[in-house]
Amino acid sequence: MKRKALILSPLILLVVGFIIMKILVSFKAEKPKRNSQVTPRVVATSVVSLGEVPAKLTTYGTLASSQPVSLISEVSGTLQAGDIPFQPAQSFKKGELLLKVDTRQIILELNSTKSDLLTALSSIMPEIKVSSPAIFQVWQQYFDSINFDDPIGVLPTTEDQRLKALLARYNIFKLYFAVQNLEIRASKHYFYAPFNGSIISTQLRDGSTAAPGSRLGELINLDKLEVEIQVPAKDIGWIHVGSPVVLEPEENGIKWKGHIERIGNIIDERSQSVLAYIKLDDTGDVNPLAGVFVKADIEARLIPEAIKVGRRAVYEESYVFLVNDGFFEKRDVGIAFDEGDYYIINKGLSPGDTLVTDLLQGVSAGMPAQSRSRLIPGNN
Repeated sequence: MKRKALILSPLILLVVGFIIMKILVSFKAEKPKRNSQVTPRVVATSVVSLGEVPAKLTTYGTLASSQPVSLISEVSGTLQAGDIPFQPAQSFKKGELLLKVDTRQIILELNSTKSDLLTALSSIMPEIKVSSPAIFQVWQQYFDSINFDDPIGVLPTTEDQRLKALLARYNIFKLYFAVQNLEIRASKHYFYAPFNGSIISTQLRDGSTAAPGSRLGELINLDKLEVEIQVPAKDIGWIHVGSPVVLEPEENGIKWKGHIERIGNIIDERSQSVLAYIKLDDTGDVNPLAGVFVKADIEARLIPEAIKVGRRAVYEESYVFLVNDGFFEKRDVGIAFDEGDYYIINKGLSPGDTLVTDLLQGVSAGMPAQSRSRLIPGNN
């Protein structure tokens, strides 16, 4: 009996093991069952076609002048009106006189010094005519050219040592440089527009008294407007200097063209962003105004072998649904770039796949599906 029991024990163990194995196999994950008895769900789909897709980075900024200028007086005196009213929002053209400081005193001093120079020159002209007849005509023409209304001309040069000594003895060099110095000082009494632009603020008006260091006002160059934007540090590698940009002022349907002019190299610790600047290239018939808030769509670099799909077609930023042989199929995908309303997918899809573009609820892999084809927005 003992021997029979020993023989039967391995058989019993073998049978028990076989039963356990069958039970375990029955618990293994199975592919989703395809229930063909349920009415197919009709969904919008698109056939996948891969290619180079340009990423688009959207951000916002404010239009401002890249060339603001502060007018600061270097001289003292009473301010006098120029060619245009010196007031905020006043436009001006390059070369127009904006303001001037009373010039009466400096002009009197300048003309007095010119008079001293003329007197000194007239004293040496006879001696130049005798000692240096070859160059007398040059000096005579220079003497005749000096007047009280125009800037002084360049003093003739000479290598004649005797003539140099004569000029020094009569203080010709000293008086000439004194006149130049006074002309420079006189020029500081005039404030001419350095570009086409607008006055954005004024601290002093005509009739006020200016002193050296007095701030008179601020100007902006309307020909050099740019947009300052903040680009998330994680996205800065997607753009470069020269990247095309479409600018859209808020809620008026106008679009301007521009490009990335320069990119900062410092990450703001609080916002984790990098400053970049957009230069306007084409504004059409519209004159942009400084201070306008704009949306900037930057054409970032190309992503090869990719497709752009609407955000609603991607679930948990990790998978999509396909229609395969009349049933839903779940497919993991890789997202190369997030555009906000769209994702650019470059992994997980193959040409010819039927991608579901509807937002699905209550759907799982293996359920019956029927395609209603349409184009994926954002793909050409």
